[in-house]
Amino acid sequence: MAGMEQNQNPNSDNSNEFINLIELFAVLWSGKVIIISATAIFSMLALVYSLYLPNIYKSEAILSPVEESFDMDSAMRRYSGLANIVGIDIPTQSGSGNAIKALKKLDTLSFFSNNILPNIFLPDLMAIELWEPSSNELIYDNDIYDNEKQIWVRDFKYPQTQVPSAQESYKVFIKDHLEVYEDKDSGFVSIAIKHQSPYIAKQWVQLIVNELNNFYRIKDKTEYQAAREFLTNKIAETSIAEIKQAIAMLVQQKTQQLSVIEVNKFYVYEYIDPPEVMERKHEPSRAIICILGTLLGATLGVLIVFIRFYILEGRETEN
Repeated sequence: MAGMEQNQNPNSDNSNEFINLIELFAVLWSGKVIIISATAIFSMLALVYSLYLPNIYKSEAILSPVEESFDMDSAMRRYSGLANIVGIDIPTQSGSGNAIKALKKLDTLSFFSNNILPNIFLPDLMAIELWEPSSNELIYDNDIYDNEKQIWVRDFKYPQTQVPSAQESYKVFIKDHLEVYEDKDSGFVSIAIKHQSPYIAKQWVQLIVNELNNFYRIKDKTEYQAAREFLTNKIAETSIAEIKQAIAMLVQQKTQQLSVIEVNKFYVYEYIDPPEVMERKHEPSRAIICILGTLLGATLGVLIVFIRFYILEGRETEN
């Protein structure tokens, strides 16, 4: 008898599960109007929302660090002992670390304020509403910037100002527009800009690359000129032939470095793949937004049906 009861228990459990499934489908069927309505409403809302979002285009450049065309480390090490005798501190490394420093510099407020902000039209960053492809025209938000009068009209609260400050603009630029990625294995760097206008996106990528190269070109040029002048003066101050030879060698190296700075267009980074005006948008994915909206509506509809049946109607039964 005990064995027969044990054999009957699994069948009983299966029957209960089958009955529960039937009850579950019955509840869902009884609330089909709610489920369909919620799904339709959220689908429409998702569709409207996706159509409201402007197209965003992404222009990207793949860069490679520029290799040094000459290496003066060996020459410096050769004469460093003699030069130190007369109080000249000769560095043992060249400026090959500019590529590493450039990525950090790109992410700073000072670089944006001094090199990016003066070279862009600020409303393109802070007041853009949409881009008209047929006319390649940028349309600005009239509540922020009056394009006809060329004045800012936005409402603002402290610490904001009528005209967006460098700090406020920097946050928008870094958060919403700039993307930087470095491949640690290959050393290649990707710099990308997202914008409603594919033309602006390309221009800003080119601007960033040019300004990074120019910043370190000017910086190194100033340092090399000062070093060459200092070394030239030191030649006249010493009477030791070996020291004069060492300093003359260093002056020659500085002159070579200055020549390289003048002739190289790409001083820190060069293009592996330059930015382009993209034809296809990068975002938003309207299909995914609509699918997610539909799933959200269906899920909410099912929850409403279950809540109404198992909680509200359960209370009525108890009463």
